[in-house]
Amino acid sequence: MKLRIFYDNTTYRFRGWEKMKAVVDAIIKSEKKIAGEISFIITSDNYLRTINREFLNHDYFTDVITFDYSTDHKVNGEIYISEDTVRLNAEAYNVDVDNEMLRVMLHGVLHLAGHNDKTKSQQQVMRQLEDRWANIFNPPSKPDEVFK
Repeated sequence: MKLRIFYDNTTYRFRGWEKMKAVVDAIIKSEKKIAGEISFIITSDNYLRTINREFLNHDYFTDVITFDYSTDHKVNGEIYISEDTVRLNAEAYNVDVDNEMLRVMLHGVLHLAGHNDKTKSQQQVMRQLEDRWANIFNPPSKPDEVFK
């Protein structure tokens, strides 16, 4: 697996890159797929909005846009993330910026692994999977917190 991260005029830096590689690999293997090349691009609201307009015909800010280049069972893609929106969401949800960035990164990987979030039930499944993998990346201090 080739996993890369790029920072496009942002101050944020993701910590735990080696652990992230292992978690991404585990996600993809759990879906019975093969990891190919995945790139995370941490960028600004304005750049992500431009991508949203140009490629998806949506004129609004978002936290993540995933481009899936997967073929057969090999997972490949680009995951664009807005540092600005992640920071706003972290504040709104009263969570640490690093935890919100992790959740958004996992969200993008889950899309590449074949999960969607268009319906309420799909959103619930996606959220449960995000929580599961986030707890593997950052195990809770108390074991019973995993089951909340």
